[in-house]
Amino acid sequence: MRGSHFARTRRRSSGAAALLWPLLGACLWAAVVGFKPVIVVHGLFDSSEDFKALSVFINESHPGTNVTVIDLFDRGGSLQPMWKQVEGFKAAIYPIMQNAADGVNLICYSQGGLVCRGILSTLSDHNVHSFISLSAPQAGQYGDTDYFKIFPHFVKTNLYHLCYTGIGQHISICNYWNDPHHRDLYLNNSEYLALLNSERPNPNSTVKRFLPEMHESKESSWSTEWKKNFLRIQKLVLIGGPDDGVITPWQSSQFGFYDDNETVVEMQHQDMYLKDVFGLKTLAARGDLILCSFPGIEHVKWHSNETVFHACIEKWLL
Repeated sequence: MRGSHFARTRRRSSGAAALLWPLLGACLWAAVVGFKPVIVVHGLFDSSEDFKALSVFINESHPGTNVTVIDLFDRGGSLQPMWKQVEGFKAAIYPIMQNAADGVNLICYSQGGLVCRGILSTLSDHNVHSFISLSAPQAGQYGDTDYFKIFPHFVKTNLYHLCYTGIGQHISICNYWNDPHHRDLYLNNSEYLALLNSERPNPNSTVKRFLPEMHESKESSWSTEWKKNFLRIQKLVLIGGPDDGVITPWQSSQFGFYDDNETVVEMQHQDMYLKDVFGLKTLAARGDLILCSFPGIEHVKWHSNETVFHACIEKWLL
C-alpha cells in the first residue's frame, strides 16, 4: 500500500513538473528575449474592457509581455476632438515609453489608429518599434454605418454640412471625414486629417490650442518635423479587409481612398504616397511598410480574432 501511495505521489509530481517546465521555460525565454511592452489604443465607442482577448493572445504567444490598454476617452468620450485625444493618450503613453529602454509596440484600432498617427507625428523622442494600425481609417472615412446614428438627420452625401464647420470639427468623426465630392471644404476645414497628411499649408489656432509647441513657418517646418518624427518607427503594419463593414472604403485602412467618382485609388497611386509627404514611400523603400488584407472579418471582430492575430500581428511584436 505504501509503495503504491509513493508511486501515485511520484506520478502526480511528475505530471505537475510536466506542466510547470514549459511554463518555466516560456518565462525564461521571455526574460532572455525581452519582449517589448505593447500599448493598445482603442477606437470609437470602445473601452479598455473590449481588448481582453487581444491581451490574452499576446501573452500566450509572447509570455511575460507587459500589455497596457489605455483607459481614456472611453465610449462617448471617444467623440472628443482628435487633437485633444492625442494629447491625452500621449500623456498616458509617454511614461511607458520612457521606462522601455528597447522601445515599445503600438496596436491602434479603428479611430485609435489615427490618434496614434497624431502621437507619432508630434512626439519627437518616441521609441515605437512597430506601429500596428488595425482597421483604421487612415485616409479618412466616407460611408454610412451604424456608428453614425449619432447624426440621425445626416447621410454620407450631406454630412459635410456639419463636419466642415467649427462645430463639426469638435466631433472626432468629423476630424477625419473625407468627402471626395467636397474636396475644397475638406482641405479648408479639416483640423486633423488634412494636417496629418500635409494637405493644409499651415496649422491653425485650434490645433495650436492643443499643441502649443507648433509654430508658423514659411517653409512649413512643422510638417517636415512631423515626417521626421513619424519615420522613427521601425515598422508600419496596415491591417484591413473587404468585409469590414464600417471603414469606408475599406482600403482607407491601407491609405487607399475614393476619387471624385468614388473609384478607389490604391495607396501607391495617392499623392500622399507619391510625394512622400509624411513618409509612406520612405517606409516602403526601407521594406518597413507591411500590408495585411484579411477577408471575412467584421469591424468589431478585428481585435478578438485569433487567426488575424497570428497572421497579421504576432510577428511584429518582438
